[in-house]
Amino acid sequence: MFDLFSGLDVWVGVSLVLALAFVLAFEFINGFHDTANAVATVIYTKAMSPYRAVILSGIFNFLGVLLGGVGVAYAIVHLLPVELLINVNTGHGLAMVFSLLAAAITWNLGTWYFGIPASSSHTLIGSILGVGLANALITDVPLADGINWGKAIDIGLSLIFSPLAGFLVAALLLIGLKWMYPLSKMHKTPETRRDVDEKKHPPFWNRLVLVISAMTVSFVHGSNDGQKGIGLIMLVLIGIVPTKFVLDLNSTTYQIERTRDAAIHLQQFYNRHSDTLGEMLALGKAGNAEMPDLYRCEPTQTEATLKGLLTDLHGVSSYNDLKDEERVQVRRYLLCLDDTAKKVGKLSDLPSREKADLEKLRKDLTSTTEYAPFWVIIAVALALGIGTMVGWKRVVLTVGEKIGKQGMTYAQGIAAQLTATAAIGMANIYSLPVSTTHVLSSGVAGTMVANRSGLQGNTVRNILMAWVLTLPVSIALSAGLFWLSSRFVG
Repeated sequence: MFDLFSGLDVWVGVSLVLALAFVLAFEFINGFHDTANAVATVIYTKAMSPYRAVILSGIFNFLGVLLGGVGVAYAIVHLLPVELLINVNTGHGLAMVFSLLAAAITWNLGTWYFGIPASSSHTLIGSILGVGLANALITDVPLADGINWGKAIDIGLSLIFSPLAGFLVAALLLIGLKWMYPLSKMHKTPETRRDVDEKKHPPFWNRLVLVISAMTVSFVHGSNDGQKGIGLIMLVLIGIVPTKFVLDLNSTTYQIERTRDAAIHLQQFYNRHSDTLGEMLALGKAGNAEMPDLYRCEPTQTEATLKGLLTDLHGVSSYNDLKDEERVQVRRYLLCLDDTAKKVGKLSDLPSREKADLEKLRKDLTSTTEYAPFWVIIAVALALGIGTMVGWKRVVLTVGEKIGKQGMTYAQGIAAQLTATAAIGMANIYSLPVSTTHVLSSGVAGTMVANRSGLQGNTVRNILMAWVLTLPVSIALSAGLFWLSSRFVG
């Protein structure tokens, strides 16, 4: 880990430390901001003591980050257009990272202070979009190309529909529980259980399900939200010390050969479909072997890019054998080829089997660029896990008592948590970031409606207001900060 500081100017080293501290601070805040939702029901229903719940939740968050992979991490990274990712320099990288992190942390702390279950996912994504749009304005790139709109739309839809699905599924699940077990003690609130049954804790099986579902929510939260921190750190490292992190320097000879083979097979794939792709990729036409203009990855440069990649990787058994500028160039080639392959994969003229083959080639191409060092994963896991153990009370009170007009029953807690686990788990499978906050709080709201408990207008209004305002505020904050900082580093 510490060798990343070797050869750096003092100011770059200090900036790197600050940037990493900002990311870990964001994940720490995310821990007590978002993860409080994961333990809100289990604490409110007195299935576990608060301190035992947050400690166990912190452990399961840690494990979630550790075992969750990097799919969601790079879904976040690729919100930025490929042109910005391939052309970032140290000064530009610092401005980008500090702007989006400062915006995200500011909004997260503000909403946490007022106990509003706002979404760290929305905040982070809005901050990244703001940087991309501001960069487009600064560099005279069309706004349509300022961010990866395809990825932004996919993520936006997942963030919009996951809480709606959470509301409906949790409501239906509660209705099902009431229909199957109408006389069960699971439909009592903690207060009723204490006053009528003179028992402090839920019935055994209800308590067991509440505890297990709370820990699974914590695990899937870690594997989803924790990856966002991993993606941020990789943005920091690639932006500030690119020569050491643009490629995975620990890649084996086999992995490099697989990347090279993928490029050869990609070349053959395009040649097989020259009738369909010839015009789009300018196949067979004279091209320049250099990278296209700054901030552009042109499909018409595909043949030249493939040739450049295969030339640079010829005889290479370790990325450490490449010069610094060659590593940067190889990453540029790989990102541009991946970007073009994504566009080709969306064409309706290609058979579905061919699209599946193309997707496999893309994974092989990016296997040594979409990675995270183990120390990055451990650092994020620790920040998120420790953050979980701090500052949980405000959001627990909101989720447990301030969404509905009546207290939450055990069945409502079970329904909301099982729904959140399923929704976030599905999002992890498809590498889509979702909001634990919105899924769980909307699930609680759905159970309140299904239970005819009513909703507290002020709380729901505050949550919806935060939902509506988070994206535009974080976009505006990060865009403004990026514009100001770019004036100093540009």
